[in-house]
Amino acid sequence: MAEENFFDRVYEVVRQIPAGRVTSYGAIANYLGTKRSARVVGYAMGASGAAYPPVPAHRVVNSQGLLTGKFHFASFDLMEQMLASEGIRVEDNKIRNFKEAFWDPSIELSRD
Repeated sequence: MAEENFFDRVYEVVRQIPAGRVTSYGAIANYLGTKRSARVVGYAMGASGAAYPPVPAHRVVNSQGLLTGKFHFASFDLMEQMLASEGIRVEDNKIRNFKEAFWDPSIELSRD
């Protein structure tokens, strides 16, 4: 039950990432107060296909800007295509200008 709750908290954050921006598993974990749980955020992203409302999982990458989650999409290049449709350039499975596109939930979102 706690795992599902954590996944839902991850999804709430990911749904707030604006189009044309990306964040990392670790940045989400840090925002949620669980800095060492980036891998669990990755598990949440892997399970997000059935989530409703939909979760823009393509906007979550590793801390270096690599598309490490692309294997969880319906086709090998779908994640890259989705990012490209939002103006994000990807070369060799890595986001170009990652620092400029990076959206940090700890800065962008205010906690209640």
